[in-house]
Amino acid sequence: MFTKFKKYSLLSLSLTFLVSSAYAQKIPLFDGKTLNGWKAVAGKASYSVENGSIVGTMKSGTPNSFLITEKEYGNFILELDVKLEGSTTNSGVQTRSHYDPSGNKGNGLVFGRQMEIDPTPRAWTGGIYDEARRLWLYPVELNTAAKSAYKTEEFNHYKIECIGNETKTWVNGVPVAYVVDTLDKAGIIGLQVHGIGNNHDLEGKKVYFKNITIQTENLKPQAFPKSNYVVNLTANALSAQEKSNGYKLLFDGKTDAGWIGAKTGAFPKKGWEIVNGLVSVLPSGGAESTNGGDIVTQEQFSAFDLSFEFKLSEGANSGVKYFVTLAEQTSGSAIGLEYQVLDDAKHPDAKLGKDGNRTLASLYDLITAKKILNCTRPIGTWNRGRVVVHPDNKVEHYLNGIKVLEYIRGNDDFKKLVAGSKYKDWKNFGEAPKGRILLQDHGDKVSFRSIKIKTL
Repeated sequence: MFTKFKKYSLLSLSLTFLVSSAYAQKIPLFDGKTLNGWKAVAGKASYSVENGSIVGTMKSGTPNSFLITEKEYGNFILELDVKLEGSTTNSGVQTRSHYDPSGNKGNGLVFGRQMEIDPTPRAWTGGIYDEARRLWLYPVELNTAAKSAYKTEEFNHYKIECIGNETKTWVNGVPVAYVVDTLDKAGIIGLQVHGIGNNHDLEGKKVYFKNITIQTENLKPQAFPKSNYVVNLTANALSAQEKSNGYKLLFDGKTDAGWIGAKTGAFPKKGWEIVNGLVSVLPSGGAESTNGGDIVTQEQFSAFDLSFEFKLSEGANSGVKYFVTLAEQTSGSAIGLEYQVLDDAKHPDAKLGKDGNRTLASLYDLITAKKILNCTRPIGTWNRGRVVVHPDNKVEHYLNGIKVLEYIRGNDDFKKLVAGSKYKDWKNFGEAPKGRILLQDHGDKVSFRSIKIKTL
């Protein structure tokens, strides 16, 4: 009797220990009473403790302010509740970030990935922004279904998972952003009070942070829906999530496999090079398709989700075309719908056409891309393009994760646009049931990488 009781008691104690250990993995980063373990940096907004919350108070005339951890963290799952007063500013949570005391003209600079808290009509809460560095990595235009997760003027619950090269976010249990990035294996965690300039209407508004916990051991990644788009910043690579979602690489980063010259049937012997993970068209004076010529995929596609990265040289012109059939006889570039790749500031084509419909990310000579602040990266750095063609012929262009245009291929509005363009003489232009993907030789140095596609 005693032995049996002792056996059950030990089993009960063991189960209690295991359950307690599981809960004990969530370590408080804030004791609810003091700011021990934290320090305020950069801007001059104040941080205090009120009723179990860290309270950041907005102050005019000062840059972004941060309360950062004194410790750095690598792999972790961070959870917290945040309430932001007002709907015309924003806040955020820095993860694996860094602090440079001498940055921003000696005022101090925090930089690195931040989960955004955005109550404005834009509704990008849960998106990932690279503070003071690469700008937007995951705008919530990439996951519009998550825009409704945020609750205005209430405490919202956030979960940020940083494991290996992957960062994922949830807002009130709704999956929002998924980024794969090789930068920053570890760094600080920071709570932002955004600068308000000289907006005195926001003076004194507050941000409340509470229930801040972190797990650093026995981490188990939470599954993300396969349908959610992944921003993978690892060159010429697919994550396990992307593979399971049906993506494949069109360029392997090493060879010309899958690509041929648009007019020759073989990859060009001159005018293009594949070096250091890039496929690049070489400069030849800016003429259209007169050196190596355009290259196209051997495979043809109908409905698809195409992503690619491109880097322009100064004053360069190129393009990514789709639904290219090679049926038309041309002296220049092959015919197809074109995602314009252009240095808008220094190439004259930006001022031609109608209302800017030949500028970067536009549907060339047909529809102008509506670009917004922080949408475009400088010439000589990498930009991310994306074209989505839905089975119902709805087409979308994205630039660095932000949707810049959409249209319906083949409808009356599309036909009217074609009738007023340089393509008016091509019968049924852009309406082929399937076609190839094309990278354009326009005689300027332009590089491409991370070209991937999923059939829809």
